[in-house]
Amino acid sequence: MDFSQAAKLGSCLSKDYAEGFFALLATYRNISASEAASRLNLHIKTAQDFLEDLFSLGIASREEVYEGKRPYYRYTLAVRQVKLDIDLAYLFPEDDTEKFRMKSKIRETQNNRARFTTSRSSDYISNVVIWSGEGRERRERKINLSIQQGRFLFHLPFPTAEPLSIEEIIEKAGLDSAHIPEILDIIDVLEDFGVIESRP
Repeated sequence: MDFSQAAKLGSCLSKDYAEGFFALLATYRNISASEAASRLNLHIKTAQDFLEDLFSLGIASREEVYEGKRPYYRYTLAVRQVKLDIDLAYLFPEDDTEKFRMKSKIRETQNNRARFTTSRSSDYISNVVIWSGEGRERRERKINLSIQQGRFLFHLPFPTAEPLSIEEIIEKAGLDSAHIPEILDIIDVLEDFGVIESRP
Protein backbone atom coordinates (compact mmCIF):
# COMPACT_ATOMS: atom_id res chain seq x y z
CA MET A 1 0.00 0.00 0.00
CA ASP A 2 1.40 3.42 -0.93
CA PHE A 3 0.96 6.66 1.03
CA SER A 4 -2.01 7.92 -0.99
CA GLN A 5 -3.90 4.66 -0.43
CA ALA A 6 -2.93 4.62 3.24
CA ALA A 7 -4.14 8.21 3.62
CA LYS A 8 -7.47 7.33 1.99
CA LEU A 9 -7.88 4.27 4.22
CA GLY A 10 -6.92 6.27 7.30
CA SER A 11 -9.45 8.94 6.36
CA CYS A 12 -12.17 6.30 5.96
CA LEU A 13 -11.42 4.61 9.27
CA SER A 14 -11.31 7.94 11.13
CA LYS A 15 -14.95 8.73 10.31
CA ASP A 16 -17.29 8.26 13.25
CA TYR A 17 -19.70 6.38 10.98
CA ALA A 18 -17.07 3.97 9.60
CA GLU A 19 -17.94 1.09 11.91
CA GLY A 20 -21.61 1.49 11.01
CA PHE A 21 -20.77 1.11 7.32
CA PHE A 22 -18.72 -2.01 7.91
CA ALA A 23 -21.50 -3.46 10.06
CA LEU A 24 -24.01 -2.91 7.25
CA LEU A 25 -21.68 -4.40 4.64
CA ALA A 26 -21.06 -7.41 6.86
CA THR A 27 -24.80 -7.90 7.53
CA TYR A 28 -26.31 -7.29 4.11
CA ARG A 29 -25.51 -9.35 1.04
CA ASN A 30 -25.17 -6.02 -0.79
CA ILE A 31 -26.33 -2.48 -0.13
CA SER A 32 -26.77 0.74 -2.08
CA ALA A 33 -25.51 4.16 -1.04
CA SER A 34 -29.07 5.43 -0.51
CA GLU A 35 -29.94 2.45 1.72
CA ALA A 36 -26.75 2.90 3.76
CA ALA A 37 -27.35 6.65 4.06
CA SER A 38 -30.89 6.05 5.29
CA ARG A 39 -29.80 3.47 7.87
CA LEU A 40 -26.93 5.64 9.19
CA ASN A 41 -28.81 8.95 8.92
CA LEU A 42 -26.23 10.42 6.53
CA HIS A 43 -26.40 12.47 3.35
CA ILE A 44 -26.43 10.19 0.31
CA LYS A 45 -23.32 11.93 -1.12
CA THR A 46 -21.43 11.12 2.10
CA ALA A 47 -22.43 7.47 1.83
CA GLN A 48 -21.59 7.35 -1.87
CA ASP A 49 -18.12 8.83 -1.32
CA PHE A 50 -17.37 6.43 1.54
CA LEU A 51 -18.45 3.35 -0.42
CA GLU A 52 -16.53 4.50 -3.51
CA ASP A 53 -13.40 4.92 -1.39
CA LEU A 54 -13.81 1.38 -0.08
CA PHE A 55 -14.26 0.17 -3.65
CA SER A 56 -11.13 1.99 -4.88
CA LEU A 57 -9.15 0.38 -2.02
CA GLY A 58 -10.42 -3.10 -2.89
CA ILE A 59 -12.26 -3.42 0.41
CA ALA A 60 -15.67 -3.46 -1.26
CA SER A 61 -16.84 -4.70 -4.65
CA ARG A 62 -19.72 -3.18 -6.58
CA GLU A 63 -22.27 -4.25 -9.13
CA GLU A 64 -24.23 -1.96 -11.44
CA VAL A 65 -27.94 -2.64 -11.34
CA TYR A 66 -30.95 -0.90 -12.85
CA GLU A 67 -34.09 0.43 -11.26
CA GLY A 68 -36.25 1.25 -14.25
CA LYS A 69 -33.88 3.05 -16.58
CA ARG A 70 -31.70 4.52 -13.84
CA PRO A 71 -28.46 2.63 -13.05
CA TYR A 72 -26.89 2.59 -9.60
CA TYR A 73 -24.33 0.53 -7.68
CA ARG A 74 -24.80 -2.05 -4.97
CA TYR A 75 -21.78 -2.67 -2.78
CA THR A 76 -20.55 -5.88 -1.16
CA LEU A 77 -17.81 -6.32 1.43
CA ALA A 78 -14.90 -7.99 -0.39
CA VAL A 79 -12.68 -8.77 2.61
CA ARG A 80 -13.01 -9.93 6.19
CA GLN A 81 -9.90 -8.14 7.43
CA VAL A 82 -8.41 -4.70 6.70
CA LYS A 83 -4.67 -4.19 7.19
CA LEU A 84 -2.74 -0.93 7.01
CA ASP A 85 0.64 -1.99 5.64
CA ILE A 86 2.96 0.66 4.15
CA ASP A 87 6.22 -0.29 2.45
CA LEU A 88 8.83 2.36 3.33
CA ALA A 89 11.71 0.68 1.48
CA TYR A 90 11.60 3.15 -1.42
CA LEU A 91 12.29 6.07 0.95
CA PHE A 92 15.75 4.81 1.86
CA PRO A 93 18.55 6.23 -0.32
CA GLU A 94 20.39 3.75 -2.50
CA ASP A 95 24.08 3.16 -1.68
CA ASP A 96 25.26 3.96 -5.21
CA THR A 97 23.47 7.32 -5.15
CA GLU A 98 25.01 8.19 -1.80
CA LYS A 99 28.51 7.29 -2.96
CA PHE A 100 28.12 9.48 -6.04
CA ARG A 101 26.79 12.42 -4.00
CA MET A 102 29.62 12.22 -1.48
CA LYS A 103 32.09 13.36 -4.14
CA SER A 104 30.10 16.51 -4.97
CA LYS A 105 31.82 19.72 -3.91
CA ILE A 106 29.73 22.31 -2.13
CA ARG A 107 29.94 25.67 -0.42
CA GLU A 108 27.65 28.41 0.84
CA THR A 109 26.14 30.54 -1.94
CA GLN A 110 27.06 34.23 -2.17
CA ASN A 111 24.28 36.64 -1.06
CA ASN A 112 21.92 33.81 -0.18
CA ARG A 113 19.67 35.77 2.23
CA ALA A 114 20.12 33.19 4.97
CA ARG A 115 21.27 33.44 8.57
CA PHE A 116 23.11 30.61 10.29
CA THR A 117 22.64 30.61 14.07
CA THR A 118 25.48 29.09 16.07
CA SER A 119 24.72 27.00 19.16
CA ARG A 120 25.60 28.22 22.65
CA SER A 121 28.59 25.89 22.65
CA SER A 122 29.69 27.48 19.36
CA ASP A 123 30.60 24.17 17.74
CA TYR A 124 27.57 23.57 15.53
CA ILE A 125 24.77 25.45 13.74
CA SER A 126 21.44 25.16 15.53
CA ASN A 127 19.17 26.57 12.82
CA VAL A 128 19.08 28.34 9.48
CA VAL A 129 16.71 31.23 8.80
CA ILE A 130 15.96 31.94 5.13
CA TRP A 131 14.13 34.98 3.76
CA SER A 132 12.29 35.09 0.46
CA GLY A 133 10.20 37.72 -1.32
CA GLU A 134 10.33 41.50 -0.99
CA GLY A 135 8.60 44.15 1.13
CA ARG A 136 5.29 43.00 2.60
CA GLU A 137 5.62 39.76 0.67
CA ARG A 138 8.83 38.91 2.50
CA ARG A 139 8.61 35.56 4.26
CA GLU A 140 10.83 33.90 6.81
CA ARG A 141 11.49 30.16 6.91
CA LYS A 142 13.29 28.75 9.95
CA ILE A 143 14.81 25.28 9.69
CA ASN A 144 15.86 23.64 12.94
CA LEU A 145 18.77 21.25 12.51
CA SER A 146 19.79 18.00 14.13
CA ILE A 147 23.14 18.22 15.94
CA GLN A 148 24.76 16.16 13.17
CA GLN A 149 23.41 18.48 10.47
CA GLY A 150 24.54 21.47 12.53
CA ARG A 151 28.07 20.12 12.87
CA PHE A 152 28.21 19.50 9.15
CA LEU A 153 27.05 23.03 8.29
CA PHE A 154 29.48 24.49 10.83
CA HIS A 155 32.24 23.28 8.49
CA LEU A 156 30.52 24.30 5.25
CA PRO A 157 32.96 26.46 3.22
CA PHE A 158 32.10 30.18 3.03
CA PRO A 159 31.08 31.65 -0.37
CA THR A 160 34.62 32.97 -0.98
CA ALA A 161 36.35 29.72 0.05
CA GLU A 162 37.16 26.78 -2.16
CA PRO A 163 34.34 24.21 -2.16
CA LEU A 164 34.89 20.90 -0.41
CA SER A 165 33.38 17.52 -1.13
CA ILE A 166 30.57 16.35 1.13
CA GLU A 167 32.85 13.51 2.15
CA GLU A 168 35.58 15.96 3.25
CA ILE A 169 33.17 18.09 5.27
CA ILE A 170 31.74 15.03 7.02
CA GLU A 171 35.25 14.01 7.95
CA LYS A 172 36.08 17.49 9.27
CA ALA A 173 32.86 17.47 11.31
CA GLY A 174 33.77 14.11 12.85
CA LEU A 175 30.56 12.42 11.73
CA ASP A 176 30.12 8.76 10.84
CA SER A 177 28.35 7.14 7.89
CA ALA A 178 25.13 6.55 9.85
CA HIS A 179 24.33 10.26 9.51
CA ILE A 180 24.87 10.53 5.76
CA PRO A 181 21.14 10.35 4.79
CA GLU A 182 20.15 13.26 7.05
CA ILE A 183 23.18 15.28 5.87
CA LEU A 184 22.21 14.75 2.22
CA ASP A 185 18.63 15.70 3.08
CA ILE A 186 19.55 19.09 4.54
CA ILE A 187 21.90 19.75 1.62
CA ASP A 188 19.00 19.11 -0.78
CA VAL A 189 16.76 21.49 1.19
CA LEU A 190 19.35 24.27 1.29
CA GLU A 191 20.20 23.80 -2.39
CA ASP A 192 16.51 24.26 -3.22
CA PHE A 193 16.55 27.54 -1.29
CA GLY A 194 19.77 28.65 -3.00
CA VAL A 195 21.76 28.64 0.25
CA ILE A 196 24.22 25.96 -0.92
CA GLU A 197 25.76 25.60 -4.35
CA SER A 198 27.25 22.35 -5.56
CA ARG A 199 29.26 20.94 -8.42
CA PRO A 200 29.89 17.30 -9.41
